[in-house]
Amino acid sequence: MVEWQISDGLTPYPEAVEKMERRADAIARGEAGELIWLVEHPPLYTAGTSARRSDLVDPDRFPVFEARRGGQYTYHGPGQRVAYVMLDVGARGRDVRAFVRALEDWVIATLAEFNVTGERRQGRVGVWVQRPEKPPLPDGSVREDKIAAIGIRLRKWVSFHGLSINVEPDLDHYRGIVPCGISQHGVTSLVDLGLPVTIADVDLALRARFSEIFG
Repeated sequence: MVEWQISDGLTPYPEAVEKMERRADAIARGEAGELIWLVEHPPLYTAGTSARRSDLVDPDRFPVFEARRGGQYTYHGPGQRVAYVMLDVGARGRDVRAFVRALEDWVIATLAEFNVTGERRQGRVGVWVQRPEKPPLPDGSVREDKIAAIGIRLRKWVSFHGLSINVEPDLDHYRGIVPCGISQHGVTSLVDLGLPVTIADVDLALRARFSEIFG
């Protein structure tokens, strides 16, 4: 059985990393079960292993942490649901690409609970929504906004870090970085899309759709 935990308030990022690492190590040793941990953070930026320094536009705006997960720069803050996934990928097929795809599928299924069509894009990890009401890109294509970010790390085939879904964060806070190194598209949230959704609503949807993706 996968354990679920929800932390109230804003969890300091270093505290979250320490807890994830302890739990991942315990899972690898067979001393603990898998865990999904739902948190919110105070405003901060994290740098993944592929982060480019030039994408940190305003380094003094919020604290910046080296995350040692996959990906580039991303933002965490109030109004964003972060789901940390400590799962035994070794027991789930040892296919990292399939695991990341399953995380994307989980987000897409969760968004569908609110009648939002989330989509994946080749070369752009995360989940995107089309914004045809916005001016098109210079090449005439429909503009897209990112609504969920994904970045994981594996240790002894146990995952940690995970995903974040924008529910109602301050989208202006993203101006301090080039999110995930992609400048031609923007970011959005469920509330920005006009939906009166709360963090608690998203938690229920995440849990409801988890088993159909991960068993």
